[in-house]
Amino acid sequence: MSSLSLAVRDSSTMLRRNLLHARRYPSLTLNLLLTPIMLLLLFVYIFGDTMSAGIGGGGADRAEYIAYLVPGLLLMTIGSTTIGTAVSVSNDMTEGIIARFRTMAIHRGSVLVGHVVGSVLQSVASVLLVGAVGVAIGFRSHDASALEWLAAFGLLVLFATALTWIAVGMGLVSPNAEAASNNAMPLIFLPLISSTFVPVDAMPGWFQPIAAYQPFTPAIETLRGLLLGREIGHNGWLAVAWCIGLAVLGYVWSTRRFNDDPK
Repeated sequence: MSSLSLAVRDSSTMLRRNLLHARRYPSLTLNLLLTPIMLLLLFVYIFGDTMSAGIGGGGADRAEYIAYLVPGLLLMTIGSTTIGTAVSVSNDMTEGIIARFRTMAIHRGSVLVGHVVGSVLQSVASVLLVGAVGVAIGFRSHDASALEWLAAFGLLVLFATALTWIAVGMGLVSPNAEAASNNAMPLIFLPLISSTFVPVDAMPGWFQPIAAYQPFTPAIETLRGLLLGREIGHNGWLAVAWCIGLAVLGYVWSTRRFNDDPK
């Protein structure tokens, strides 16, 4: 077999392995998925009227706030899901299975590729579930074209790939699963200080640069513009640049760490 055929075969095997693990032990994914769903329901039904009145500067309009909120929580869902990837990678590193894989005649990078592709697929499935909840409580995307929907899906996949590679690196450097979960917490924390819940302009002046110059805000504004048929301005290029930069950083970090000889 050629080197490429071997890599594809072994990566497919590792992907099936990770998907089987996710199916047999769904509790971690479900627990992480509950966070964005609970935040969605909380902010819509408890804070929705107040938040929409504050953002709009007029009367309360819960439907308007649902349209504002859902895109941000879709990206937050990706961040939550990739924490499970960090934990899964850490478990593989500490439980001895990686040492066994190193002695086998398999493509070395297939282990990481299996984790990344499996995590991206889980992220997309989680986004679809949270999106379905959003539609059930009133989210609508009447003004988006088919091309904008396709671009929105591409952005979600690209963002999931970037965060997954970062999560893999976090899992590789963590001594145990608990540490991996803690190290990956910024993937949930950063959306909380972005434009997920309120516009950046509504934040205190000293805090606005913190919210604006981080990866989630331009990605959220781009997704929001695509789904609602609005202008995205420079946010589209910023979002793609962040995704590519994080993906390259995570890939280089993860592969170098994984290829280090165990001590």
